[in-house]
Amino acid sequence: MAADSFVRQSSARQNRIQSFAFVIGASVCVLFCMGFAASSLLGLGQAYEICLDEKINPNDAPLGSLVRLPGIGIGKAGAIVAYRENFSEKNGSRPVFETVDDLQKVSGIGSKTVENISGWLKFE
Repeated sequence: MAADSFVRQSSARQNRIQSFAFVIGASVCVLFCMGFAASSLLGLGQAYEICLDEKINPNDAPLGSLVRLPGIGIGKAGAIVAYRENFSEKNGSRPVFETVDDLQKVSGIGSKTVENISGWLKFE
């Protein structure tokens, strides 16, 4: 009889602990969701301005400078650097990119991207 009562009490205590843990977990999830929703709503409508001290020469700019160009992420910047290195190995000291349109030879860069970044580039 005493063992049966102990088992029921232990089971009831375990159920209360599990219920409490569930409520805490669900509350934390709701708070995180509300935080993410608020941060994304606050970010809507913000304009981002890119400020560069000077124009970038894609013939010698490092990856970090290329990434700062509008519409150029790490992948496209890496493709520009890889294309530049590959071209230089084959053609020596000749500039890889002589005009902004030469950037369209790089995989992933089209006319729209070239149009967006043309004001940020210089060719020397």
